[in-house]
Amino acid sequence: MNAPTAPAVPLSTALARAHGAPCPTAVLDARELPESQTGQLGALTALRGELAARGTDGVLKNALVRPSRHPLFDLDYRFVQSLPGSDDAFDVRGSCGHSILAAVEAAARTGMIQPLVPGCRVRVNVLNNGDNVVCEVEETSTGGTRFTAHFLCSPPRPLGDLLLAGEPRTRIPFGGGSLEVSLVSMGNPYVLVSAADLGAGSVDGLFADDPALFARMLQVRRTVCEAQGWDPHGAFPKIAALLPDGPQRLAVRAVSVPSWHPTVALTGAVCLGSAAEITDSVPWRLLAEAGRGEGLLTLRTTDGEVRVAASTSGAPADRHLAWVSVARKQVDYAGLLRERTPDSPASPHTSASEETPWLPLTV
Repeated sequence: MNAPTAPAVPLSTALARAHGAPCPTAVLDARELPESQTGQLGALTALRGELAARGTDGVLKNALVRPSRHPLFDLDYRFVQSLPGSDDAFDVRGSCGHSILAAVEAAARTGMIQPLVPGCRVRVNVLNNGDNVVCEVEETSTGGTRFTAHFLCSPPRPLGDLLLAGEPRTRIPFGGGSLEVSLVSMGNPYVLVSAADLGAGSVDGLFADDPALFARMLQVRRTVCEAQGWDPHGAFPKIAALLPDGPQRLAVRAVSVPSWHPTVALTGAVCLGSAAEITDSVPWRLLAEAGRGEGLLTLRTTDGEVRVAASTSGAPADRHLAWVSVARKQVDYAGLLRERTPDSPASPHTSASEETPWLPLTV
C-alpha cells in the first residue's frame, strides 16, 4: 500500500521498545493525524524520512493511538507496519502485540491515559482486526513497565474458527513433493510448519543462522499466499517453524520484516498458544510427539523462553477459546522524538471538544 509524501511530521511521537521485539515502535497521537488512511500514511511517510535523517530508520513499527471512543476501552490502537524498500510502503492488515504494549507505555508516559501502577489494567481496542487486549501491569520503574498481555475472546470463539483454511493441516507443494502446514489466525495470521520438514531436525539446526532455512521458510510462506490468494509482498501472514522440545515445550523460529525475528512475536506466542489446543494441528502433533504435559506452554527461542496460557472449554469436538495470556513482557520507554511546544500550531484534525477524557475504569 503506497501513500503520497506528506510535508508534516507528527508533532508528538514517542519511542518505546518491548523486549524481544525486532525494533522499537513509533507511537503517534492519532488525534494529530487526518482521519483518512491516505492522510495517516502520508504522515508516516514523512516520519520515516525524519527517522532516516536521524539514523534510526530501523524503526519499522508504528502505533496510532488515542483515548478510546468506545466506553469499554481505554485506548483505540491502530498498527501500521513499515515495509523495507520505500518510505511510502506500509501494511495495515495485521497487528503487533509488542507494539500494543509499547503504545500503552507511551500513552501513559505522555498523559494520554492514567499513570501505570502495579495491578492496573489498560484495555486496548485494536482497530486493525477487532482484537480486545488487556495490558495488566506487573511492575513499574523509572525506565519502563513489565506487563501481562491478555488477548480476550468475548464471547469465546470456537477453535475451528481460527483455522484460515477450515482444516487443522493443509498440504502444499514444496521442493518437488509436499508438506503440511497449519494456517491459524489469533492475534495475527500465521503459517505454522514443522522445522524437520524444512531440513532442520534439531533445535541447534533450527536456531542456527542458516540462510537456506530462511529461504525455505519464505518459499513456504509464498506458496501458501499464492494458494490462498493472499498478497505475498506484505507483512502478513507471518511464518514460524517449530520443533518439539520436551513435554509442553516447543522450539520456535520465526521470520519478521525483513529478517529473523530475535525471539517470537507476542501475537505469534498468542497464535501458537491457541493453535496448540487445536487437535491435529502442526503444533498439537509436535507436542503429542514429546508427550503433552499440563500447565503453561513454553516456547523456546534463540533469546530465552516465553510462557503462554490458553483457556479453553467444551467437548473435544467443540472446544472454545476464552483468552490467551503472555506474562513478564518488559517495555522500555525511550522518550519523545518530537514534542509539542507552547508555540506549536494546533492540529487541524482535532479540537478540545473532540477529546475523550480517560476514565479510571482500569484500576
